Amino acid sequence: FWFTEQLYRENILDDPPLLQFCHGIPWGMPADVGILKTLVDRLPANAVWTSFAISRMQMPWVAQSILLGGHVRVGLEDNLYLDKGVFASNAQLVERARTIVELMGATVVGPVRAREIMGLKARG
Repeated sequence: FWFTEQLYRENILDDPPLLQFCHGIPWGMPADVGILKTLVDRLPANAVWTSFAISRMQMPWVAQSILLGGHVRVGLEDNLYLDKGVFASNAQLVERARTIVELMGATVVGPVRAREIMGLKARG
């Protein structure tokens, strides 16, 4: 993380910085909320960030990211199952994440607004 901070201080990263934290992968960061909280506490105030965890921690991590003020991402690239032993589709994972986000009182945005938040140009 120190390298990211240095790149930001040197104005190499865009402002606001767009960061994504991956948890639960072998030899990477564990899916531990204390670690995520430490990372978030060190972010510049205007940072746009998302966090995700793989496998069975994917949906709990949706809630953790929302609780700490971040964005979420889900998909089959991180988790193949909807429930134990039940294969998922991307649509099912997105719908479950949407339910979690909305039950927490947050809002799911569409692609146009998501691009605005991330500072991406519209396609075409």
